[in-house]
Amino acid sequence: MQNLLDLEPAALAQFFAERGEKPFRAPQVSRWIHQRFAGDVASMTDLAKPLRAALAGVAAIRAPIVLRDTTAADGTRKWLLDAGNGNAVEAVYIPEDDRGTLCISSQAGCALDCAFCSTGRQGFNRNLTTGEIVGQLWHANRTLLAEGIRAPWVQAGRAPITNVVMMGMGEPLANFDNVVPALRTFLDDNAYGLSRRRVTLSTSGLVPWIERLRDECPVALAVSLHAPTDALRDRLVPINRKHPLSTLMAACVRYLERAPRDFVTFEYVMLDGVNDQPGHAQALIALVRDVPCKLNLIPFNPFPGSGFATSPRERVRAFAHALQDAGIVATIRKTRGDDIDAACGQLAGRVHDRTKRRLAARIPVVAAQ
Repeated sequence: MQNLLDLEPAALAQFFAERGEKPFRAPQVSRWIHQRFAGDVASMTDLAKPLRAALAGVAAIRAPIVLRDTTAADGTRKWLLDAGNGNAVEAVYIPEDDRGTLCISSQAGCALDCAFCSTGRQGFNRNLTTGEIVGQLWHANRTLLAEGIRAPWVQAGRAPITNVVMMGMGEPLANFDNVVPALRTFLDDNAYGLSRRRVTLSTSGLVPWIERLRDECPVALAVSLHAPTDALRDRLVPINRKHPLSTLMAACVRYLERAPRDFVTFEYVMLDGVNDQPGHAQALIALVRDVPCKLNLIPFNPFPGSGFATSPRERVRAFAHALQDAGIVATIRKTRGDDIDAACGQLAGRVHDRTKRRLAARIPVVAAQ
C-alpha cells in the first residue's frame, strides 16, 4: 500500500501517469492531502467515484501515530511520534508573534554523538522515511486547524505553520535521500507552498551533502558550529574530524551562490567555561570574517548527565557584544519549551536500539553531484 505522504510532486505525478491518469490528477490530490489535510482518499469528493475506489485499493495517507502531546507554559507544543519497533521521535511547534514554526525530526536518534546533545546520547536507530518527515508537518497543520487555532498570522482556512526548521532529532543531511523529497513537498505550490527562505535545514557540517543540497534543493542553511577551532570542535562535534573548519567554511561560501538568503546561520551553544571565553570570541570572529553569516548564540539547555553547564547570562551578552563590535550580526536565542524538554538540544524521543552509537566515522564521504 503506497503511502501518499512518501511521494514528492514528481513522484506523485509518476504514480498517476503509471495508472493512465491525466496530469492534473497529481496536483489535485496533492492539494487534498497537503492543503485540505485529507485523512483518506474517500474524502476527496471531486475525484470520480471509480478513481477513488481504485486509489483506495492501492494508496493511503499514513502519518506517524501520536504517542504523547505536551504543551509548555509559553505555548510551545511537542508531539512524541511513533517511529516503530519501540522508537519515537519528536516534533515541536513554536508559536511566535508573526509566525508559526515547526521543528521537524529526520532520524530516530542520531549517529553524530555531539557532546552536548540529548539526542546524540541515545544513539541511532534508523532514518525516517519521506512520509514520516512530511507527516510531521501534515499532522501539525491538521491538528492546529481542527482545534481552531487563533493567531495573527493565520488567514481563514490557511495552514498555521509558516516556517519549517529541520532542527529536530537527527542529522538531516545524513538522511539526504528522504529529506530532499520532503523539502520539495514543503516548497511545492500544490502542497505547502513555503518559500525557500522559510525552510531551514540545520547540519553539523557534512560538507559533501551541503554541496549536493546546494545543487538539488537549496533552502536556508544553518550550521551547528559550537566551536571556533578544530581542536575544540573535534571534541564537541566529532564529524569535524572528517570535515574540518576550513573545509566547512569554504562549503558555506559556495552554498551562498544558490541559497535563498544571503547569509548562513551559525548556531553556537554557549557552554560554561568550554567555548564562551573572550579568546573563543576572537577566534570565532577570525573564523567567520569572510563568510556572510549570522551568529545565533544558544544558551545551553541542560539534561541529565550532560556534563556541561549553561554559560552565565552576562558572559553570553559579553560574547555577543564582542561579535557585534567586530561587525558580525549576533543574536541570543530565546529559550522556548524548556519546561517540557522541547528546547534546543533537549529532544530525545525514544531510541530502542542503541547499538548503533558513534557511527560518525562510518558515514561515507561522497562526491558532490
